[in-house]
Formats: sequence, C-alpha cells, structure tokens
Amino acid sequence: MTVATAAYPLNEFKDWSEYEAKLTRWVSEAAGQGADLLVFPEYGAMELASLAGAQVSADPAGSIAAVSARMEAANALHSALAGRFGVHILGASGPVETGAGVVNRACFFAPDGSVSHQDKQIMTRFERDEWGIIGGGPLRVFDTALGRIGVLICYDSEFPLLARTLAEAGAEIILVPSCTEALEGYWRVRIGAMARALENQCVTVMASLTGTAPRLYSVEENTGRGGVFGPSDRGFPATGVIAEGQHDAPGWTFARIDLDAVRTVRADGNVLNMAHWPEQAPRMGKIEQIALRQDSP
Repeated sequence: MTVATAAYPLNEFKDWSEYEAKLTRWVSEAAGQGADLLVFPEYGAMELASLAGAQVSADPAGSIAAVSARMEAANALHSALAGRFGVHILGASGPVETGAGVVNRACFFAPDGSVSHQDKQIMTRFERDEWGIIGGGPLRVFDTALGRIGVLICYDSEFPLLARTLAEAGAEIILVPSCTEALEGYWRVRIGAMARALENQCVTVMASLTGTAPRLYSVEENTGRGGVFGPSDRGFPATGVIAEGQHDAPGWTFARIDLDAVRTVRADGNVLNMAHWPEQAPRMGKIEQIALRQDSP
C-alpha cells in the first residue's frame, strides 16, 4: 500500500465551506498520488473552533465545546471523502465531550462507509492540568482491507506496553498522529515511534501539526513533519526511516509499505525483537546490587 502522512497547518475559517474545501483539497491531493491510507495529526480538528469566532476559539472551555459540537459534521465529511476517493483516512483528532468527560479522539474511516475511533490513553501534563482532558476508551486494532492497524495518539507512542498490546493483537502498522509545540516534543514522539517500530518489528506512521495559529487555544505554535518508520532489519532501510518530509513544510509525505516485509522480519529477521519480548519478564525484579566502592554499605 501507499501511505500519506500529513504535516498539516491550521487555518481559521469564516464558514463551513472553507473547511470543506480545505479537507477536500488535501484528500484529493493524496489520493491523486496513489495513497491508500491518509493520516492527519493530533488536534488538527482545533481549527474548527474558528467557526465559532475568535473569542470562543481563544478560550479553553469555549474551544473544546465548539470543536466537539462540530465533530459529527466533520466525521460525515471525512466519511464521504473516504468513499469518494476510495481511501482509508485517520482524521485529525479533537476534543469530544462524553458522559464521563472530554476525550481526545481520532476517527478512522474506510471507503466502504465503516467508521470507528481511537481515544488517547495517557494525557500530557497540559491536557490534564489546563484542559481537563481524560483518557478515553480502550485500545483498538482495526482490521481493514489494507491490514491490521493500530493508533497511538502522540504521547501514547512514548509508552512501549501500549504498542506491545496492539502488536500482540495483530497490528502491523501503528499510526501516530501528533501535536508538538517545540522541537524536543517532536523528537520525543519521533523517538517513541521509531522505538515502537523496532521493538514490535512493525511500521509506524507519524503525522504532525505545523505552523502558528495564535487565535486557536492550545495549538498556537506547532512543529513537526511527516515520517514513516520501520525496524532496522532486512527489507527496511538501515536507519529505520522509510520516509520523512521536510521539517515544518506543510504537505504530504508518501511511502510505499509492504506488509510482507513486516511478516518476514517478525518470522526470520536478523534479530527477533517481537518474539524475544517475553524473555524480559523473568529477568525483571532480579537485580543484584554490587558495591564497586569501598565506602558502600
């Protein structure tokens, strides 16, 4: 398959038609270059808050409510575009109000009209302390015509047991939509995505927000690029970098993914990280403390 992952800039819209035109343009461009799977970034849906006006979009509670109220319409647009262009789309995530609280949710759309979603599992300090976002529903593996796909939203990619859970459930591709305001944040997520590809001998696909949006609360500054990563093993680049875009340059990054290569390295790679993972457990908790200085007790 061909995957397209976005370095996506936020815009402010006067009306819904401007948002519809932007999304249609992005999907059309990726599909026109042969993409089967399109990945948008974390919190890309925050631009929907601009439809409620500058005062609302700059307010924490107001922006959450405004985006959440428009997610159903945005999902309908994504679903229609997936069908029209014959592609799978991971839509940009956004805050969604549920009965239990506000979650960070990314919806997944298939060309046949099927729709599901993945909620972020572990919140950053900002999401917890300033925004009040909570961890949502369980991890999911999506069994698609392209293969089995999991999603780890941004910070979730920095926790190896989450990715391991997806891999053990059959995921061969893990999508990592991200939103990072500083370079160190981008590299934390990228390093996490690359480490998860190494550990689980799979492909990870990272999408990023880019640019500035001073009147959109929480996403005023963004940095990143699209990237597609795999294990450093046979059938993959030695660096583990299958493809990457230019930093902070809006647009799609494309990569051709062969899932047979994933299955090959899992079964008979130069190393067998996936198969040897369980060997860690018996060795945990069996630490010997050795004194290498005379004054040690």
